[in-house]
Amino acid sequence: MMNITPVVKQLLIINIIFFIGSQLVPVSYDYLMLYYPESDNFRIWQIITHMFMHAPLPNFAHILFNMFALYSFGSALEHFWGGKKFLFFYISCGLGAALLHTGVNYLQIHSLLDSVSNLNLSKSDLHVILNADYQSLFDSNGKMVQGEVLNILSQAHCNQEQFNILRETSFIVQSPVLGASGAIYGLLTAFAFMFPNAQLALLFIPVPIKAKYFVPGILAIDLFLGFKGSSLFGSGGTGIAHFAHVGGAIAGFLMMLYWKKNQFNNNRWN
Repeated sequence: MMNITPVVKQLLIINIIFFIGSQLVPVSYDYLMLYYPESDNFRIWQIITHMFMHAPLPNFAHILFNMFALYSFGSALEHFWGGKKFLFFYISCGLGAALLHTGVNYLQIHSLLDSVSNLNLSKSDLHVILNADYQSLFDSNGKMVQGEVLNILSQAHCNQEQFNILRETSFIVQSPVLGASGAIYGLLTAFAFMFPNAQLALLFIPVPIKAKYFVPGILAIDLFLGFKGSSLFGSGGTGIAHFAHVGGAIAGFLMMLYWKKNQFNNNRWN
């Protein structure tokens, strides 16, 4: 078993500190998870901090699997690359994951809004509707309470079908993403590039499989489970969140392709 390398060790410590801290101060999730840019909860630092946040207890599997993968694959890569190059790769994959996740959200949000464009809502009206707390919009009888959202919808003559679309759009805007899974998938991709014939296995698939087949397979399985509301290296949730995993893998693939083409992958950054 390979000894843990310095940068991997520091990343593990940072993730554990974030995890313990977020359990002690639950409100930290609102400030450190990554929200869609049009959400009132979005903060610029979330682009980085979301990579170190993981699902709250009792979902311990999220951080456990991610940190195990970081140790298992990250130490091997850092050993050959050096700490600086490994850290650059790790963070870049995390950013690639966030970029694709946000991009897919953007396409879905604007596709939904285009379908209700006949309401002629202004940007300020849409901002209010998309950031509204829908749990407090209705009374105990299921009737919408008086307020800014009701006034906007009434003036626009919004019907039930259109309201359902706006509510679905609001759910996407207000749904955050968190976890190191995007960066982890980047590491998996790099490992398959560097050690394509290494034998890997999962607990529920005890038969060793070469890395060059294992990594695409595990990505496909995770995406399938993601659309079902589950995950291998993540917290589950909606299927669209799993495009972050794909984003990390794509970022890792493109960097490895570039480094291999330029024979840059043979150089260490010490």
